[in-house]
Amino acid sequence: MNYNVFSELKLDDVVSSINDEVIEWRRYLHENPELSFQEENTAQFVYDKLKSFGDLEISKPTKTSIVARLKGNDPGKVLAIRADMDALPIQEENEIEFRSKKDGIMHACGHDGHTAMLLGAAKLLCSLKEKIKGEIRFIFQHAEELPPGGAIEMVNAGVLDGVDMIIGAHLISNLATGKIGLNYGPIMAGADMFNIRIIGEGGHASLPNQTIDPILIGTQVVTNIQHIISRKIDPIDTAVISVTQFNGGTAVNVIPNIATIGGSVRSFNHEVRKNIPKLIEQIVKGITDAHGAKYEIEYHFGYSPVINDNEVTSLIDKTVCEIVGEENRELIKPIMGSEDFSAFLHEVPGTYFFVGARNEAEGIVYPHHHPKFNIDERALKDGVKIFVQGAFNILNN
Repeated sequence: MNYNVFSELKLDDVVSSINDEVIEWRRYLHENPELSFQEENTAQFVYDKLKSFGDLEISKPTKTSIVARLKGNDPGKVLAIRADMDALPIQEENEIEFRSKKDGIMHACGHDGHTAMLLGAAKLLCSLKEKIKGEIRFIFQHAEELPPGGAIEMVNAGVLDGVDMIIGAHLISNLATGKIGLNYGPIMAGADMFNIRIIGEGGHASLPNQTIDPILIGTQVVTNIQHIISRKIDPIDTAVISVTQFNGGTAVNVIPNIATIGGSVRSFNHEVRKNIPKLIEQIVKGITDAHGAKYEIEYHFGYSPVINDNEVTSLIDKTVCEIVGEENRELIKPIMGSEDFSAFLHEVPGTYFFVGARNEAEGIVYPHHHPKFNIDERALKDGVKIFVQGAFNILNN
């Protein structure tokens, strides 16, 4: 089933030959982060590197994204490999030589590493063009961190036209370097958000009987929407509703007119996802009607759940076992975080997996989106190896 274009030892040697470059690229990107939809210099850096590899058809489907096509000598399937490139509005607190040069912006999620790994894979695969059966399409995506996200823009621009399968990877700080995490089926949750306005009638704090208190009503809303998870959702279907904002009032002796409530919803099942906004509104309406208040709800569907295809996942699973050994391959539980890679999986089958990048001995232990987030750069080599060997295993299956 697997296509061994080289032995494991040779693959390790080949990837090792460009490892210093991959680390250098990652560090340059870490020093020069750019926010979502603003990745102009990052995209140009990627474009220039890809152009230097030769044998690639390079295009800019959107202002700050890049796609490169590598066509093998023999016809076959088309595999896409995706990396995201954007950074976050976070002030870096790491004391490292290559810390961010931009105040308030940092690569706190590993996208610098994702981009470097895919550049490394592209360089190696270009050198192996005569052994490729079909086409490999390298997708360097902008704006993963900011909904509606760059993936849907790239899909609409046609980057998946003719693609048969897609794979992507995420460096992860809660899995040790050398470990690879994957899952068949759901692996990352859908992420939606809501804002509720409770409209009452304000007044003096000493005369609550003359008001319709939106704060009191809002507290009942917060309590009761938690019952959706415990009483309206099948316990087998994982979902989370988190109220993260509650605002109202400007003075301690004034009952306000309006209170606002905001929060996040995470789920995997499409029917559950579709029903939760209806259930929230049902509760809000019942409580506000009971108190004579009014309400407004804004509900925004964000990124869909990331659901891995079993067949593609099986091929990557075998690849992972080849490269790091079955003892270092972990079938992980689905993660409640979200990823707009789901937009690609709506169009073609694929899989998304995690590359361990935690190193406790070196203090590389901070979670994603933390000011001290960092990666163990040895993990970059694992990602490149899986992309390269995985491409052959998939295209020659």
